[in-house]
Amino acid sequence: MPPLCRWTGATVIAGALIALPVASLSKEREPAATATDVERLRVEVVESHPHDTGAFTQGLELRGEALYESAGRYGESDARIVEPETGAVERRAELPDSAFGEGLTLAGDTVWQLTWREETAIRRDAETLEETGRADYSGEGWGLCHDREGDRLVMSDGSAELTFRDPETFAPLSSTRVTFGGEPLERINELECADGAVWANVWPTDEIVRIDPESGEVEAVVDASGLLSESERSQADVLNGIAVVPGSDTFLVTGKLWPRIFLVRFIPGEPPSSG
Repeated sequence: MPPLCRWTGATVIAGALIALPVASLSKEREPAATATDVERLRVEVVESHPHDTGAFTQGLELRGEALYESAGRYGESDARIVEPETGAVERRAELPDSAFGEGLTLAGDTVWQLTWREETAIRRDAETLEETGRADYSGEGWGLCHDREGDRLVMSDGSAELTFRDPETFAPLSSTRVTFGGEPLERINELECADGAVWANVWPTDEIVRIDPESGEVEAVVDASGLLSESERSQADVLNGIAVVPGSDTFLVTGKLWPRIFLVRFIPGEPPSSG
């Protein structure tokens, strides 16, 4: 397979921004930025490729030419290694029917995979996907990424909280509250750590936010609406899945039951008017 950095071409996707679901909770700190200070970005599509429409995507991460994906739903959950350009599943590890797979990330030779309400993180070998251990946590599991600069895992649980965890033991280290314009931003879902920032899908919107992990402040909002056609969207679920292409300014994004996965850039500006 040719390197992902050879994917070329550009098509701009238009769409209107959706209001972020900001909860009306009290502030824990005075933010340095207001909602009007947050950078607005739009999506530029470089290329698209097939994606398994049976995959209820919960986590996505690219390493080399292997795309790691976690799929959810009771009785259908698994961890898989996918060939990015064809969507072919090269290796799969199924979860028990009693577990609902959620976010996943890689830390060295380990894959950590969350479960939704089972309060269990599954540790896997990155080559074989075989289970090598488990760790317990309290509450729900939603998204997960590995902050390599800080050598820590970042986990979301559907609230406005991000929890930092030890990549070896999964033990909690600290936490931060995500805020947008000074108000907590809830339903933080699938995560991707890249260049010192945390990118996050916001369930169930078509928006992705860039978070400063130290302050918890949302620094940018990406409008990712319009990626699927109307007919494709009618058969699919929400946007969920973001993976940086290492060494580039591009990301892979997809969603639950989506027929395609997109190589994109996040560029400044509001989407162009469709009128």
